[in-house]
Amino acid sequence: MIKTKLYELRADLLLLSVAIAWGVTFLMVQEAIDSTPVYSFLFFRFGLASILMFFIAYKYLNQINKETIFFGIILGSILFSAFATQTFGLSYTKSSIVAFITGLNVICVPFLAYFIFKDHVRRNVFIASIIAVIGLYLLTMSGKLTLGYGEFLTLICAFLFALHIIFTGKFSKEVNVYLLVLFQLITVSILSLSFSLVLDDTTFDLEYDYTFFKAVIVTAVFATVYAFLIQTYMQQFTTATKTAVIFTMEPVSASVYGYFAGGEILTNIQIIGAILIISATLVAEVKLNKKIKKI
Repeated sequence: MIKTKLYELRADLLLLSVAIAWGVTFLMVQEAIDSTPVYSFLFFRFGLASILMFFIAYKYLNQINKETIFFGIILGSILFSAFATQTFGLSYTKSSIVAFITGLNVICVPFLAYFIFKDHVRRNVFIASIIAVIGLYLLTMSGKLTLGYGEFLTLICAFLFALHIIFTGKFSKEVNVYLLVLFQLITVSILSLSFSLVLDDTTFDLEYDYTFFKAVIVTAVFATVYAFLIQTYMQQFTTATKTAVIFTMEPVSASVYGYFAGGEILTNIQIIGAILIISATLVAEVKLNKKIKKI
């Protein structure tokens, strides 16, 4: 029992490092896509990540089977679709609103986990989800929340990210984790290239400067290979809902990094929101009722 709890705690801490990695790289991605089309940037990011992941997973290639490839394609397609709807959503509404609505996946996960797999959620984790949503609202919202086209696309994005978390937890227990991540990244790379060739003004005729290479290399290594490998491996030891709560730390780390590295201003309301999100991750760790079955 103690050993299981230690595994879960280790998984939660490493998942927290993933949220921090995503948050810290958010600013450099914004800088990169100012001069690089979005899908072209995603292609280079996930393409490099796929190459790196190939060398990491090389010794497991003899374990490739149809199930691994199929699961990888499903996760990759969901992940890319989430990125795509989020990107189009940004074209129609403010980034702060997109950040908030995307974060609503934290409240989608427990309901989807129950309806799809009949998984039950611990009471404290559900409470933590609600606290996290309130914190997200205070941290990210700076505009009027309506239900326009951009908001609708971002709601789909939140739904897709929730599905990605849930299915990652399930698939990671069924097949080799390294190969699962590899085929997921390859799928996102192929879809990104396809969308870039159709929708972007250019895919390869880019300004290959320091900002571009820094963003591609750092996001490929830390925000992609490290992040998705850790997420996929560690979700074997913790729950999908707790993972979603922990991932709400991404905008917190992005805000803190933006404050120190980008000179961005944090209001008192935003600081309260960040504190609530941090509190939510702590609440998720506390077991309020041992009789409630966890997912």
